[in-house]
Amino acid sequence: MKKYNIAVVGATGMVGNKFLEVLTERKLPAENYYLFASSKSAGKVIDFMGKPHTVIELKEENILDKKIDIALFSAGGEVSKQFAPIFAKNGTLVIDNSNAWRRETNVPLVVPECNANEIKNHKNIIANPNCSTIQAVVPLKPLNEAFKIKRIVYSTYQAVSGAGVKGFNDLKGGICGEKPQKFPYPIFGNCLPHIDIFLDNGYTREEDKMIFETKKILGDKNLKITATCVRVPVYYGHSESINVEFKKKCSVEEVRAILEKTEGIIVEDDVKNNVYPMAITAENKDEVFVGRIRKDETVKSGVNLWVVADNIRKGAATNAVQIAEKAIELDAVKNQYDGWLDK
Repeated sequence: MKKYNIAVVGATGMVGNKFLEVLTERKLPAENYYLFASSKSAGKVIDFMGKPHTVIELKEENILDKKIDIALFSAGGEVSKQFAPIFAKNGTLVIDNSNAWRRETNVPLVVPECNANEIKNHKNIIANPNCSTIQAVVPLKPLNEAFKIKRIVYSTYQAVSGAGVKGFNDLKGGICGEKPQKFPYPIFGNCLPHIDIFLDNGYTREEDKMIFETKKILGDKNLKITATCVRVPVYYGHSESINVEFKKKCSVEEVRAILEKTEGIIVEDDVKNNVYPMAITAENKDEVFVGRIRKDETVKSGVNLWVVADNIRKGAATNAVQIAEKAIELDAVKNQYDGWLDK
């Protein structure tokens, strides 16, 4: 079996650490691993795959002197804009976890359970979608194929880890009465209807991401979608109420049957016994959990879904590693760069 040289960029961050955990579990056919981070972390030794790895400073000469097949990025949008092109032009398939490339027409936006074939069309950069989008489209994709979605209403309840270490620490410190460092108001004992910046139309950029990314992944620019995204005092695990209206008739039984057969989904839907998805039970899992499946009685054909997933695993690290696995399976880990970054 062919083996690959794999880089993790942002290896010392919250998602970077989760990359290492997921890679250890899933055991990709790797020849070498290269762990990159900023100059502040360069030289740090990390025990990974049973041996010490010295963190390499992320700079151009340290990229160009290596033959790297796959680079998993989680170092923020600005870092990705600067360094992903260097990797890509050097023949590396970049799988980026930031928002830097998601709207670029030359970059596939991939959730493997939904649109894995898009991986074959990469030009050396593939974008990992927003965490809240990833868990939403896993159940929406098969339902769209079966009943054709007319409209989606998203209401999200997102964990503080989605805001990185500072967001996590705001909840941890807030329990002790410390002032927030990341959020504009305390998150402990509170809910903030404010994720990312506000746009001119009153939506936040997080809400705008979900709307745009869902359309791109489902391949329907005309899909009607609205969203409200809320930060809640939970450490890990995003929860979402998803209201879906369909063009074709459906029953709750049909919807449940489709979801039970869908790769990557675990249906937890037995309300008589208080069985439904929760953040605390989804934590550290790779699957998307769906429950509270019920008819929307205000429309001819529609359902309400309660969808939960670990935002750092499936919403970030695991999805990116799954893209890498699928690229290997599809024999798409090869230089397909056509110069588009120079235009």
